Amino acid sequence: MISRLTLSLVTLLFSISASAHDYTIGALKIDHPTARATVPGQPSGGAYLSIENTGKVADKLTKATSPWAKSVEIHSMTMDGNVMKMREVGDVELPPMATVAMAPGGGFHIMLMGLTKPLKVGDRFPMTLQFQKAGKIDVLVSVEDMNTASHAKH
Repeated sequence: MISRLTLSLVTLLFSISASAHDYTIGALKIDHPTARATVPGQPSGGAYLSIENTGKVADKLTKATSPWAKSVEIHSMTMDGNVMKMREVGDVELPPMATVAMAPGGGFHIMLMGLTKPLKVGDRFPMTLQFQKAGKIDVLVSVEDMNTASHAKH
């Protein structure tokens, strides 16, 4: 029989790991890295996060990599009437005292090209972000159902 103390500790550890979904490197705060679930055979997927630059100096996101994809590209997406236009960008400017949100539906996002396996809800996978000034940081990306309320706030 599980004691109340053991159950409380397990619950606490689970809640800490579930909420520990933000990262800091230098003046940059990376919040809630997520990816959309994919279907079997889908060759690419999208990852999203927000980056807050709390410093007084601009920085840039210059690269992202993940062992779960053959290549990772930073993209921008815009709508021109009814036509979606997506293109790779070299980097993303991170102005001082500003937040850049990479979210579904427009703006920037991270494309995972040549997925090594489908992304399933509940999966977590590593991704390395490279910044011009702050350096490299490893983050865990959570695969979520992008229609859930938990993702709407991000």
